Amino acid sequence: MLELYGKPTSINVRKVLWLAAVLGQPLRHHVAPAAELLRGLNPNAQVPVLREGDFVLWESNSICRYLAVRAGRDDLLPMQLQARARVEQWMDWQATDLNTAWRAVFMARVRGHADYPDDARAEASLVQWNGLMAMLDAQLAQHAHVAGDAFTLADIVLGLSTQRWRCTPGDKPTLANVAAWFERLRQQPGFAQHVDNGVA
Repeated sequence: MLELYGKPTSINVRKVLWLAAVLGQPLRHHVAPAAELLRGLNPNAQVPVLREGDFVLWESNSICRYLAVRAGRDDLLPMQLQARARVEQWMDWQATDLNTAWRAVFMARVRGHADYPDDARAEASLVQWNGLMAMLDAQLAQHAHVAGDAFTLADIVLGLSTQRWRCTPGDKPTLANVAAWFERLRQQPGFAQHVDNGVA
């Protein structure tokens, strides 16, 4: 049995939960792992962590890649070199550029974190985030999904990021292609439970 550690309010845990629903893959989900156990599994002491027997894996996008390959789902992570690279490019963009852009405004306006006041830095963060979402919109003007015409892992990780963007207060542009794509994502198993559930 595959075991997943991490609370389902975490965007990175939800990536794995949504993918598992798409795959029809059962998971033993440990919602609130003890801190000591978590540190023993992941030197970063962060979630999600996946365990399969003696094998332990952390980093949400790596877990998603592993599960797709394990299930033989080359529709989600293609075998063809350039198609795979395109999916991974957008997954890495989500984990780096997009994550960095949203931090200040998300922590200020959604988490209410004391280290992130709702000030000019938060507003600049939202402006940067909006600009990157406009890049995604331009990509979706050319394709039905993020990495092409088929649903892939790129849609899973960016679908959750888009939900976070939608839920974060502030002035945001109307991005018609992103909105239409987000509606298409609703057709995927697990979307209502793990994405469109009001959690940013």
